[in-house]
Amino acid sequence: MSYVGPEFEPPQQRRPRRGPLTVALAALVPGALLGWVVYEAAGGSAADGSGRGTSAAPTSVSSPASPRSASPTDDAKASAGAPASGSLKGKVVVIDPGHNPGNFRHTAEINRQVDIGTNRKECDTTGTSTNAGYTEARFTLDVAHRLRALLEKQGATVRMTRDGDGPAWGPCVDQRARIGNAAHADAAISIHADGAAQGDRGFHVILPGSVHAGAADTRPIVGPSRDLGTRIAGTFLRATGEPPSNYLGHGTGLVTRTDLGGLNLSTVPKVFIECGNMRDSKDAALLTSGAWRQRAAQGISEGIVSFLRTS
Repeated sequence: MSYVGPEFEPPQQRRPRRGPLTVALAALVPGALLGWVVYEAAGGSAADGSGRGTSAAPTSVSSPASPRSASPTDDAKASAGAPASGSLKGKVVVIDPGHNPGNFRHTAEINRQVDIGTNRKECDTTGTSTNAGYTEARFTLDVAHRLRALLEKQGATVRMTRDGDGPAWGPCVDQRARIGNAAHADAAISIHADGAAQGDRGFHVILPGSVHAGAADTRPIVGPSRDLGTRIAGTFLRATGEPPSNYLGHGTGLVTRTDLGGLNLSTVPKVFIECGNMRDSKDAALLTSGAWRQRAAQGISEGIVSFLRTS
């Protein structure tokens, strides 16, 4: 979601490609993202990044899926590994599909300033798109619908901040947070895709930093949100083969921020996920594949299930 708006932060400087430091890093990496380091060291991917991981998940991954069109068979196969149904009975999950396709036509409304605790920012933004015009707002809603189906199959109650049939713009970032709070969600996830430069690849999960200012107090949720985000990073990597970002997070797939209203104002465990870079041709080919979006939803779902089973 690279754009000038409420969720914008200039990318950190890209780290150089790995050298001997990889061996030292590998000794510190638990779980699934250790598998990514091993995979990269074996020459499994051309992605540029440091491959240092953070999550409890499998020790090997497959290479990113080749882009292809979605089919019912693909979707069924991608869903086949879901845990037994009913395991999330009594749990509430809020899914926040980033942006809204109508934001482009309602610039005055989305530019209205709202209080995010630390300061004031725009209500929302337009989001980004692939070079061919596939918008972030369409992508996020599609993944959200797939994720909802998977979680409901597990018995969870799912709430959406937008569902494609509501207001023509927004909701504002503060309202998105309030929806999760009002639902007393056991977990909340905001789905996005980035808009960085060509060659910048990979996913990253954004965790709330410690904020105590104005209406914002994230201190009670920082710990559980990190647990949630770390689990999602590991299962997303396993399910999709998408590497951790090579331009943010120093290869961990995790970034902590204190400038996002959707996180600052949350009182429930919540993270954002940037599923890939829509402006990179390789990532765009994945993000526009229905079969890959199903795997993305599966990876996010597995992380949430893992978190809720231990919370």
